[in-house]
Amino acid sequence: MSGPFTPKRAKLRRQTFETAIIERYQRRESSVEEALIEMYLAGVSVRRVEDITEALWGARVSPGTVSNLNKKIYAKIEEWRHRPIEGAHPYLYLDGIVMKRTWAGEVRNVSLLVASAVNSNGYREILGICEGAKEDKSGWSNFLRHLVDRGLSGVKLIISDACRGLVESVADYLPDAQWQRCMVHFYRNVVSHVPSTKVREVTHMLKAIHAQENRKAAQEKAEAVIADLRAQRLTRAADLIEESIGETLTYYGFPDSHWRKIRTNNPLERIMKEIRRRTRVVGAFPDGQSCLNLAASRLRHIAAGKWSARKYMSMAPLYQEQHQTHGAVA
Repeated sequence: MSGPFTPKRAKLRRQTFETAIIERYQRRESSVEEALIEMYLAGVSVRRVEDITEALWGARVSPGTVSNLNKKIYAKIEEWRHRPIEGAHPYLYLDGIVMKRTWAGEVRNVSLLVASAVNSNGYREILGICEGAKEDKSGWSNFLRHLVDRGLSGVKLIISDACRGLVESVADYLPDAQWQRCMVHFYRNVVSHVPSTKVREVTHMLKAIHAQENRKAAQEKAEAVIADLRAQRLTRAADLIEESIGETLTYYGFPDSHWRKIRTNNPLERIMKEIRRRTRVVGAFPDGQSCLNLAASRLRHIAAGKWSARKYMSMAPLYQEQHQTHGAVA
């Protein structure tokens, strides 16, 4: 049964009356409240939740009810954000996304820093999200400290864009990890210095570098590409490749069966698109906390679904290679 109803008064003098459905002093069934919370965590806006409740039960959720539900939602999100990180996570993906928030009557940027990883069993996890004033060393240092304090360990490779503050912070908090610059972001940086008529040609040249069978061959191919670009007077693009191509070749030091999934930040980029889709309808947030909570709720929902339940890669080649390396050193 759903919707409003008028119960008949029980004719009981010395005995309390209780229904078989709703307990005493309870104004709604608990499963209904849980459903409203899960709708919000799944990415349904508050306005849409109100419309759904009106369609189902003939009455809209009151603002007071929404406020109380938000408190419970935010408590669950904070608990999820600060949960312990257990086990080793060899591959760590880091990225940031810029949102709009109002501050003293002005709209300003606020950065949300996100981390996902592949654990030692080959499954993906979303490790955390934090607010940063901007993607500088201070913001990334605070975020990495937050992850390490919660138990992040066993990181062998970090995949990210070439954010100076991030790279500097990694050396402080994860000194044993290598860094892989996202190949796709690097392509975008290079072609931004190329005429539009040459973008397709230069993109194919860059892809040829990362299609080589090993790092040595890739480096040799890069030198040929640089010479070709200089001959075409694309000096700025050639200089950028010469300076930074080595940062995009770190993945060659890991099992070749993993190369396609560890040379770009695409796995995390897809998640960031989900955050943008969920937050686009809001525009400017009233404060950084509401922005963080909404983005975190979407991440929590993604992490609870098939995304993390499906095995992403086999980690056996990585550990076999390490075992052979240590055995050779011994």
